[in-house]
Amino acid sequence: MAPPRGRGKGRFKGKGKDKKDRGQRALFRRRKFCRFTAEKMEWIDYKDIELLKDFVNETGKIIPARITGTSSGYQRQLADAIKRARFLALLPYTDLH
Repeated sequence: MAPPRGRGKGRFKGKGKDKKDRGQRALFRRRKFCRFTAEKMEWIDYKDIELLKDFVNETGKIIPARITGTSSGYQRQLADAIKRARFLALLPYTDLH
């Protein structure tokens, strides 16, 4: 038989954060937007290295859309363009090369 569910001590109660902290964090958060939609780009060119470098971190990983705010269609094009540029040695696979 399962134990009764009551209003006992919860695991996630409190966590040491007060409301003032949450308000401060929300004030400085920047609104995410898709850079490619704003510029009305049709497709992402793999030869545009300066653009692609903004979406690759120091270790060479592609930055996810949930962080950059890129829409899903453009994120797929971006991933393909980065992979093509890596294959043609326009972008490094890692930071060690």
